[in-house]
Amino acid sequence: MFEESGLASSHEPIETSVVDALLARHYQLSGRLERLATEKDDTFRLRTGTADLLVKVSPPDEAEAVVALQTAVLRHLETEAPHLPIQRVRETAEGSDDVPIETKDGRVRVLRVFDFVEGAVLARTNHDPHQLAKTGQMLGRVDLALRSFRHPADERRLVWDLRHFDQLRELIEYTSSAAHRRLAQEVFRLFHGAIVPRLGDLETQVIHGDYSPYNVLVDPRTDGFVTGVIDFGDTMRSALIFDPAVSLANLLGRTPWDPWREACSFVAGYERARPIKDTELPLLPVAALARLTLRALVTHWRAERVPERRDYLLEHARDDWANVERAMAVAVEEVVARLLSTRHDTP
Repeated sequence: MFEESGLASSHEPIETSVVDALLARHYQLSGRLERLATEKDDTFRLRTGTADLLVKVSPPDEAEAVVALQTAVLRHLETEAPHLPIQRVRETAEGSDDVPIETKDGRVRVLRVFDFVEGAVLARTNHDPHQLAKTGQMLGRVDLALRSFRHPADERRLVWDLRHFDQLRELIEYTSSAAHRRLAQEVFRLFHGAIVPRLGDLETQVIHGDYSPYNVLVDPRTDGFVTGVIDFGDTMRSALIFDPAVSLANLLGRTPWDPWREACSFVAGYERARPIKDTELPLLPVAALARLTLRALVTHWRAERVPERRDYLLEHARDDWANVERAMAVAVEEVVARLLSTRHDTP
């Protein structure tokens, strides 16, 4: 599963000159390429002088069908919800969505070009509860638009899919801190008791899969606040409740005196667009804790195996264990009661 998720190995970054040549040949584009830090693919900002574009080259161990899934999701949203601020895929001069690149070892990487969405990432902005509710509402609108989406590859197996969380206990062994191991074991206990028995009953659909503060662009000067939703690289069919859980995992503990404060604001906004079933809402805090714990476990496991991305990985997960501890200081039942009480608050 780690191999299918593109997390088990590293690869040589693609040369900028190769990307330049492919852009000129297939897109009739030229300009200055600026490499951007990412988790596993090669990503560039292309400055053409008249417009900025985003260029992505998939990692060699990511199946072409999975890349096609990611593109199909964007095309679906472009048609079904053109009002949403989603990245648009640029066609090649020949009318294709992408350009396959055969590597020396016979594998295929896929180059795609997207419109560059302007805005600051949510992670690097100060935001209030009202703006967080707007952020949650946007994810609810995306999930609504994806209800009818189907694709042959949408059942892909992904480490980040919380349906598999209970099977990943062995990752605890790679954590050097005894205190962190105890925290992880408690989260696995909560998940096994609350969510595992319900996995077969949860509402499922294709979800974004990684609606984190680094994949949401915002502008506080605009009424809608959210100006862009990017990076559908982890899109998959899974339990719907796991989509907002990803977002909550990134918000837990950021206000140490009230570790679930931002999460509750986000959920209040999400439910205005896509109400969560009464039977599933109590699972959301546990799913959020599981996602945050999973990232902490996977990050340190992977940082040892992919040293060239170590700084990027550790930067995104530097406070995870502290935030797990803060969030777990509040009883799950108390969090659920608070989520229920905020359902009808005014944004």
